[in-house]
Amino acid sequence: MKEIVIHSASDQEKDLAAHLLASSEPWITLQISEEQCKRNCHDPEYQLFIAYKNEKPAGIILLDPKGVAGSPYIKSIAAFPEFRGQGIGTKLLSFAEDLFRSESKHLFICVSSFNYRARNLYEKSGFHAVGELKDYIIKGASEILMHKGL
Repeated sequence: MKEIVIHSASDQEKDLAAHLLASSEPWITLQISEEQCKRNCHDPEYQLFIAYKNEKPAGIILLDPKGVAGSPYIKSIAAFPEFRGQGIGTKLLSFAEDLFRSESKHLFICVSSFNYRARNLYEKSGFHAVGELKDYIIKGASEILMHKGL
């Protein structure tokens, strides 16, 4: 089995990433359209990376280098359904940490209160909750801001 390879996404891969996000949780529950995901994935302020495993797209990570008070923010992270539970998310989180470690002491991510699996992954990766935004995107759910020191 080949290792996971991560590189900057092409325009075609950005469209693929937008489709993945829009067709996955939590974006479905949050009612974030594929068009909005596409705008985010193509936004020049953000950096989109795609992970390949065995030469197949396995996951994506969308980064905002100056997202929270000038510190890097992981805007979105997702694995393609057939690669979930195979360490893709962990690898992408480590990639983001390595990318920003030399220029920042902080890395942030938000997780929806109903997205228990993602929150567990982030906590296992060393992130901890630092704030809660109640009813931020949809009524009845919170967005939990998480932080990791680099």
